[in-house]
Amino acid sequence: MAEASISSIRIFRQWQPFRDGTYRCSGGRSAEGFDSTIIEVTSRDGNRGYGEMAPLGSFYDPAFAAGAREAMQELAPQLIGCDASGIEALNRRMDLLLKGHPYAKSAIDMALWDLAGRRCGSTLAAMSGGAEGSSLPLYRSIAQQAPDAMAARAEKYIAEGYRRLQVKIGLDVDEDVARFEAVRSAVPGGTVLFCDANASWGTAETRRFLMATRQFDYVLEQPCASYEENLAVRRATDRPLVLDETIDGADALLRAISDGLVDGITIKLARVGGLTKAKLIRDIAIARNLKITIEDTGGAQIDTAAYSGLLLSTPENLRQHTVDFHNWVTVSNARGTFAIADGVMRIPEGPGLGLDVDPDAFGEPIFACHA
Repeated sequence: MAEASISSIRIFRQWQPFRDGTYRCSGGRSAEGFDSTIIEVTSRDGNRGYGEMAPLGSFYDPAFAAGAREAMQELAPQLIGCDASGIEALNRRMDLLLKGHPYAKSAIDMALWDLAGRRCGSTLAAMSGGAEGSSLPLYRSIAQQAPDAMAARAEKYIAEGYRRLQVKIGLDVDEDVARFEAVRSAVPGGTVLFCDANASWGTAETRRFLMATRQFDYVLEQPCASYEENLAVRRATDRPLVLDETIDGADALLRAISDGLVDGITIKLARVGGLTKAKLIRDIAIARNLKITIEDTGGAQIDTAAYSGLLLSTPENLRQHTVDFHNWVTVSNARGTFAIADGVMRIPEGPGLGLDVDPDAFGEPIFACHA
């Protein structure tokens, strides 16, 4: 339909400082905030959809903010006039025009889903499978510091209502054992704990950590970088294993399922290329009864609403948890009701992402193209 054709695309930039200061993870890597790119896609009938992509620095994933903006500026003019309702066809077109760089396509794909929902009056959860329940379990990540500082941070998050914590490990094994034990001692029994090395260890370090903590209850997340290393760890332990960085597409998940590697996965929208490809990965995981986390590499309200909407349409018994990134930062990029209490979050219920976005709040766009 002509009314659904893309008439304009605008790109904005927003710096989002972290509320709790410097965020540190393995290897001494750190960031002060998210460098977010926000995209607005307008259809000929005047409806608008919004998407967001914000990497955690340039060290976490094969993505960086400046590169995303350059790639979006290359793609945007070639999407003008295309049918915005043909989201999968537009994903194929983006893959044809730009090989790789899924993070640059993620915000565009997100904006297309938001636009489609606004045009038809449906929520993202309804369009991606149908909402199950009305709330999502949240976790909070505890960045690497001295053990007592991490314990204090854990107590703070528990006081704020979080019941699931992700402890960042991946440095010196003995020090990481001390970090984990300090956090565990500081939180109530029943707190769900994940230990996430962010792919920083080899098999030797991972096995040492597993041996030193075998008496405790926690989930191990992405200990090693390579597929083969994680498979060796899997064969050496019966502890639940979740993979994050490894799951960069449907092929990676199918291989992991075939090898009996994973008990759960974390899907990040920017890593896989957006909601469309995340949904495909999610649906494969559902078919194999894997625990599923859906989130992203960073952002504020726009991004939180997107990955949360997809997770809300995931079977309740398979939902692992997600993260409220909009509460990590000191600025906002949209208005919407995110009700958080007792470690769970309810998300906006309006069409598309359910948000009210005021693009004037971002200042002048850094790029714009029109029909």
